[in-house]
Amino acid sequence: MKSQILGTGSYVPERVLTNGDLERMVATSDTWIIERTGIRERRVVATGQACSDLATEAAQQALKHAGVSATDLGLILIATCTGDTPLPSTACEVQERLGATQAAACDINAACCGFLYALAIADAYIKTGFRHILVVGSEVMSVITDWTDRSTCVLFGDGAGAAVIGPSENEDGVLSLHLHADGHYSDLIAVPCGGSSCPPSEKSLAERLQFIKMKGNETFKIAVKTMEGAIREALSANNLTVEDVDVFVPHQANIRILKAVSQRLGLPFSKTVINLDRFGNTSAASIPLALDEAVKDGRIQRGSIVLFAAFGAGLTWASGVMRW
Repeated sequence: MKSQILGTGSYVPERVLTNGDLERMVATSDTWIIERTGIRERRVVATGQACSDLATEAAQQALKHAGVSATDLGLILIATCTGDTPLPSTACEVQERLGATQAAACDINAACCGFLYALAIADAYIKTGFRHILVVGSEVMSVITDWTDRSTCVLFGDGAGAAVIGPSENEDGVLSLHLHADGHYSDLIAVPCGGSSCPPSEKSLAERLQFIKMKGNETFKIAVKTMEGAIREALSANNLTVEDVDVFVPHQANIRILKAVSQRLGLPFSKTVINLDRFGNTSAASIPLALDEAVKDGRIQRGSIVLFAAFGAGLTWASGVMRW
């Protein structure tokens, strides 16, 4: 039995933070940000708006699109590294708001690969007999962004994307998903303090260790290599070639990374869904945000071969292929 995506949804906060706004906050420029990242603006939550708020909005859209009631859900998976609180899980908050009284719920943290990791878990549970599973990628990256660090603050944004997963009645649906990790590179992208190994303290706060740190050059090289390898793995597993791909939905991190990956694969860049210019890097929300956009605007049609790929902190990387 295959699983398939029955419906998608997304939500981004109303507040727009442009490159021009960042020029007034740190020593950077609109030209530099666009040339180096491809990002022109990003969304930032309002005061009091949390990860669960974004996730609930996206989930409600996905349920409506799928024609599925919240009470029909058997499992809710929230992919996030910026949940509301250490406990309870953000998934339990969303379950309560949706009224999904029959659903188990938990969070998945694989950073920018979170949605594909959660989708793989959902795919496995559908094969065991579950009927409807909600997968949401939701992030409030602004809360772990150091707005005085010009090397990272230009990159991130807030948002959520969701998908309702169910069994396929034919050969359409998820063909395969491929997950990887290598903790040897854990220092490339990290929030050093705030957990049990480095609890919050006056010293850690003074050193701004509660915010994301990134080694940009090293990350760029490994991102291109791992995404290319994961894509080749997914295509090979399904006896597909680059020419068979109709739509490529990648993690929206950096336009230069995506162009480099496409060039190395020989994949026409016109097949790549790009929205990072408007939303920046939204981590686990990145792929489902782009997916929902491509579904709603008609780029993804019945029978389309859709390719996914991501990399993120951990280091994690993942890929997948589905026939829509």
